[in-house]
Amino acid sequence: MHCLLCAHQCHIPPGKRGICRTRENRDGSLYALGYGNLIALANDSMEKKPLFHFFPASRTLSIAAVGCNFACHFCQNHTISQASPSLENQNEEWTPSALVALAKRLGAHSLSYTYGEPTVFFDFALETARQAAAAGYKNIFVTNGYLSSKALDTVAPFLDAANVDLKSFSNEFYQKYCGARLPPVLACLRELKERGIWVEITTLLIPSLNDSDAEIMNIASFIADLDKDIPWHISRFFPRHRLTTLPATPIATISRAVAIGKEKGLHFVYGGNIAVSEDSHLKMENTLCPSCGSLLIERQGFVVTKNIISAQGRCPYCRFAPAGIWSDCASPSFAPQNPNGNTKTGEEI
Repeated sequence: MHCLLCAHQCHIPPGKRGICRTRENRDGSLYALGYGNLIALANDSMEKKPLFHFFPASRTLSIAAVGCNFACHFCQNHTISQASPSLENQNEEWTPSALVALAKRLGAHSLSYTYGEPTVFFDFALETARQAAAAGYKNIFVTNGYLSSKALDTVAPFLDAANVDLKSFSNEFYQKYCGARLPPVLACLRELKERGIWVEITTLLIPSLNDSDAEIMNIASFIADLDKDIPWHISRFFPRHRLTTLPATPIATISRAVAIGKEKGLHFVYGGNIAVSEDSHLKMENTLCPSCGSLLIERQGFVVTKNIISAQGRCPYCRFAPAGIWSDCASPSFAPQNPNGNTKTGEEI
């Protein structure tokens, strides 16, 4: 059987699974293992995705299932993405309609398919996104960008935004540290833009592996050629998973990368995964007006402390309209309610 979901394009023999370990060939049919079987569920701030230009400070119901089609040595969520398939029958089962109902109870504005890779639970994500869109909610993929064109065509009518990991601009890096290739990721980014889906990009900057000036410039140049208005999140690495011997990324390296991104013409470059106390003098997560330089959105970690973008999405000082999706009068306005059980707003469920 030939799986067409991602760029691996796995040919799966009878009784076997593909690279992501979540699809099995049973008598000539591919079965999605653990459909609706979620390993993580949380009511997050939009800034945690991170999405800074898509409904700032709104809540998004985040869901994840076991597995990934990458095997990144540096994965910051490896307990989810690289969890053993034996966990498939040990997690809480959900239906799409139950998740939409939970989003309403929690006062979420959107649903995010995140933490691991949404492609590996695509069938469930697709049906959930379809029902969520019908109910007036937005849908977000936080993804490694390895979706096939066919998969993207299928989900695009229900997908509003995506944060894509652009892990490096080296195919050798992707092959050695991720078990994947760079070109399909670049192609996916182009296709997301072509389909009118709001895109933000994240790069985890890892000391000695992808933090050279040349590497940073190559990524920044690609994003600038794609669209200078795409927000680029440059995230700080901490030792995890199979890369525990490397140090955390120096804040000075993040600051230098932010400067390089701006030198390449990008309008919105952010430094992330930095403690509020460490970033107090740098303010690398604030949004400034590209036209007059005024502070438009102030953030402390995942919290928006100030937002003066007008209801029309403009800078109140110079009337410039910064790129983003700032308001949507047609979307549902749900007040948070106290959900049943152990669900708590703003915390993991």
